Order: sequence, then structure tokens, then C-alpha cells
Amino acid sequence: MVSAAYLLGFSTLALGAMWLAVRITPLQPVSTAGQTVRVGAAPLDWSLSGPGRLDLFGQSIPTKPHFDGPIRPRLELTHIQEDAEVARLLSSGDHERLTLEVGRKLAAGWLRYGAWETAVAAGLVLLPLAAWTGLRRMPPRRTVLVLAGGVALVTAVNAAGFYLMASATPQVLRNVRSLEDLVGDSPLSPVPRAEGPPLGDVRAVALGDSTAAGTGNRPLNEPTALDRACRRSADSYPRAMARANDWRVLNLACSGATIRDGVLGVQIIGDRVAPPQLAQARRATEASVITVSVGANDVRWAELVKLCVASPSCDDRASTAFFQNRLARFALDYRTLLRQLAALPQHPAVLVNEYYDPFGPDVGCFRDEGLTRQKVQVLRSRLAALNTALRQGAEAAGFTAVRPDFTGHGLCSAQPYVQGPTDRAPLHPTAAGALAIALTDQEALPADAR
Repeated sequence: MVSAAYLLGFSTLALGAMWLAVRITPLQPVSTAGQTVRVGAAPLDWSLSGPGRLDLFGQSIPTKPHFDGPIRPRLELTHIQEDAEVARLLSSGDHERLTLEVGRKLAAGWLRYGAWETAVAAGLVLLPLAAWTGLRRMPPRRTVLVLAGGVALVTAVNAAGFYLMASATPQVLRNVRSLEDLVGDSPLSPVPRAEGPPLGDVRAVALGDSTAAGTGNRPLNEPTALDRACRRSADSYPRAMARANDWRVLNLACSGATIRDGVLGVQIIGDRVAPPQLAQARRATEASVITVSVGANDVRWAELVKLCVASPSCDDRASTAFFQNRLARFALDYRTLLRQLAALPQHPAVLVNEYYDPFGPDVGCFRDEGLTRQKVQVLRSRLAALNTALRQGAEAAGFTAVRPDFTGHGLCSAQPYVQGPTDRAPLHPTAAGALAIALTDQEALPADAR
């Protein structure tokens, strides 16, 4: 009876140590093919099989491959670089060697993590057992037997989890040859070639959505039909940068644009068709600066705000799941855009604008609109998640992330930098807000791009 109680207690301790060890064991770094990945285990899932987890630009995405057992891989992409070694391998036709190397190193990292996790779990078992045997004042021989038995049991439990139930995991990882193998390819069409001559006098190009277009502010003096459809303004921050530097700036931003529909693909706006912004940007062969404002439309930010205002709360499971799904899709599309920008032949300085906080500390003026302080906190946390994806992606690609600061100029302040609910474009920057963004971008410009 006593032995059964000991076995039950040891088994519970071993499972608890394993659960905690999976959470605290450091992920193991793996560098291959110009990418640095940290390999570890996702939180335990007691189902018999399921997807692993990829942390990409701060977002958690289920893997395309499924893995057996409750312990499944967690891969964290920390660095992307198209380095000279990758270029040499690809140009020499040794693609098979390159891609096989990725999977082999991932599998080795997983096995190395398993060994570390087992050691950590053993340590977590030894500490309470040592304290228990000391309190019971057990003789040395029995103490050694108890400690050895605890270590043996937790090692057996880990062996079952890592090497028996998850025995196929190393082979699944060996078959991984690219990021797309893990999460599926983002089905984006190649950016078509733009028609028209080179724009050699353009110094800067603005890509993105209505924030960069300046929607809701003073219209352009002589707008084209596409300018009107895209709701571009004379008070946009790209125009402010043009005036400050005496540059010709090509503002291609368009209201409603996403990465797929607007920046990398065509955008349908009523009866107008806007060509892909990046295709037009490629005509600016001498441009030394590109600013990017994307993400809000990709995650359906405007719809989330409207839903939040109309709902009793903003953090219900349905809206949270919707936002997380949109954010994960955005992260993959954003990665594609960053690679396209990195491939531009003139290697311009790329500034990725994060989104400003439109609310500020005081939201009293929105009380009648149904926007409470608690709801604003939820919206602000989602905006922070989007900004994290923007910042981490930009930094991984070697670009500059820029965060405009609207402190003291929120919606309910005396001098708001954001358009209010009765203005033409609620939550968008005013002319003063656009100027604040332009000044922040100006300060972030590298010296050789000014």
C-alpha cells in the first residue's frame, strides 16, 4: 500500500516536473540557410496528435505538419538573411543540399532540446525529493535510492514523451525544407511589371493604406481620378516629407489597401483599378527612401473597432479568434512584402511605420458612443500586437521600424492629431497628425538618404 502511494506520488511529481520543464527549458538555436530558428516544445497538449507551433514575427501560427504525441515542436524564427552562402548554393544548383540541411538541423535541434528538457525535469524532481528525504531524516542509502528512483521515473516519462510517442517528430522535421513547409505558402501572385518609363527624379516612394494617403484631409490641388478614388490628400505625411526635403515623392498609398490587394496586387476601388503599388514603385529607379504603412486593413481594424463599440465587450472569444487569425495571415503576407522590398536593386532605406495610439488616456468624449476605458484597453492591446508584428518583421529584414508618438493629442484632447467620429475619416490622422508622422520618419532617415 505504501509502495503504491510512493509510486503515485513519484508519478505525479514526474508529470509535474515534465510540464514545468517544457515551459522553462531554453529553446535551442539552429542557424541554417540564412535563417536562425530556436527549437523547443510547445505547451503540452494531451491529445494524441496535432500541429506544432511557429512563432513568426511575434505571432503564434499552427504548423502545417502534424506531430504525434503530447510534446510537439515549437519553432521561433528570429532572423532572416539572404546571405552570400545561400546565394552561392542556389546559383550553383546545389538546392537539394541546402534544403536537406534545414530539416537535418531542425531535427538535431529538437533532439538537443529533448536532452536539455530531460535534464531540467530531473533537476525539478531532485529538489523536492531532496527536501522531503531531509525532512524525513532518511538514512543515506535510502535517500540515494529515493533520489535515483525519482530521476529514473522522470527520465522514463520524458523518454516516453519525446522518443516513443513522438518518435516520428525528427523525421517530420527532416522533411522541412522551407518556411512554407511549416505553415503553407502564402498564395500571392507575382508582382506584375508596371507600364511606363522610369521615374528617375523620384527620391522617395510611399506605399500603404489610408494613413499614408492622408484620407479625410485637404484634397490635392489637381487630383487624378485615381487620386480621388484612393482619397489621397495634400496633407498626407509623404507630401509633408516632400516639402521638408524638396523632394519629389511618389505617394502610391490608397484607402482600403492591404498587402494582397493594393501593395502587391491590384486593388479594385469602385469602378477604378489601382495597379500594384510595388510595381509602380519599381519605376522609381533612383528612389533612396520607401515608407510603408500597412496592416490595419489586413487585420480589419475598422471593423474590429465598430464591433467593439456595438458589443457589450471587445474581448469575446469570437472577435479574439478572428483578430488572431487575421494577424497570422498578415504576418505571412508581410514577410513576402519585406522580401520583395529587400530585393529592390537600388537598396533603398525602408521605413515601416507602426500605428499611433488614437485614444490617449482620456476617452470620456466617447462615452455616448459606447467606447469605455475597458474596451479601449482591448483595442490598444490588439494595436500593440499589430505593431509588434510590424516592428519585428522590419528588424528581421534589416529595415527601420518607426513609431509615431501622439501623446497628449488623443481623440479627446484639446488639440487632437486624430480625426473624430464626426469627421470625414474617423481615427485617421489630421493634418497635424500627418505632420507628426512625417517628422518622426524624417528623424529616422539614415544620413545618406537625406
